[in-house]
Amino acid sequence: MGILSGNPKDEPMHYGEIFSVWQASTVAKGAVSCYQAYLNHAGDKDLKKILDALIDQAKMEIKECDTLLTDNGIASVPMMPERPPVKLEDIPVGARFTDPEIAAKIAADTSLGLVACSQVMGQSIREDIGALFAKYHLTKTVLGVKILELSKEKGWLIPPPLQVKRPETANA
Repeated sequence: MGILSGNPKDEPMHYGEIFSVWQASTVAKGAVSCYQAYLNHAGDKDLKKILDALIDQAKMEIKECDTLLTDNGIASVPMMPERPPVKLEDIPVGARFTDPEIAAKIAADTSLGLVACSQVMGQSIREDIGALFAKYHLTKTVLGVKILELSKEKGWLIPPPLQVKRPETANA
């Protein structure tokens, strides 16, 4: 048996896997901090539910990625301090993020997260790491659809230019 056969958890991580897991943990820690701030700014109850789900997902990713790193003797970035809850009315109007701004930002973050998960899945030679990021990919897909549906329902979605009338083609 070779070094890369048997239980994937007993196999060494290669440098790409190490960096990707470390980066995923770091990004998730930043997302928790940022989304907690967005939660203070959000007024829409449905948007707050999605933010709560994103925070829960990020915390789970932190726990799983940090465990994977620790089990392989690699230190992770420290967690940022929790943000205290703030009343929306206490945030000056000019300093507030609006609900459409928050929805657009979390939609973009989720989209970028899908790409990052796909990249880790493609580079991994350890099946457990590939499967872990496939799980994250699936969850981000579900959350992304919820964000899209909410943005459409609330009228927050600003679509790219739409092709309403197609140019006529000449039949030869």
